Amino acid sequence: MNTLTIKELQSKKDIMEAFPVMKHLRTHLDDETYLKLVLEAKEIDSYKMFALFDEEEIVAVIGFKPMITLYYGRFVWVCDLVTDKNQRSQGHGEKLLTYVHKWANKNSYESVALSSGLQRTDAHRFYENRMEYDKVSYVFKVNLNK
Repeated sequence: MNTLTIKELQSKKDIMEAFPVMKHLRTHLDDETYLKLVLEAKEIDSYKMFALFDEEEIVAVIGFKPMITLYYGRFVWVCDLVTDKNQRSQGHGEKLLTYVHKWANKNSYESVALSSGLQRTDAHRFYENRMEYDKVSYVFKVNLNK
């Protein structure tokens, strides 16, 4: 029996319930900063957060935002995708990314894009081989608060 469901996380309570899983990816965040950033991103950037539940347990989380740029046109940027470390390699990331692909199509977005840390070679194989993403650029960053 399939017990997996996907649900949008909208309330503070729902968002906080996803923090233990998100913490696997965003290790630098404490719970207070996490909540503040998610709420601000939802308000200002149309950030959306969905969780994959196995019965009542969150096993994976995805955060994304619809965007428009001259390079990509109308696209969805995946900001966060993480599966609980004890639930990996069970297709949870694929389920969430496929959900975002369908959401993007339904809402007239042309593509889905994301970045992945250089050290995450397993994730890179997943994106390229399993999900058929193309590697199209490098992402550069500068810290302005040095």
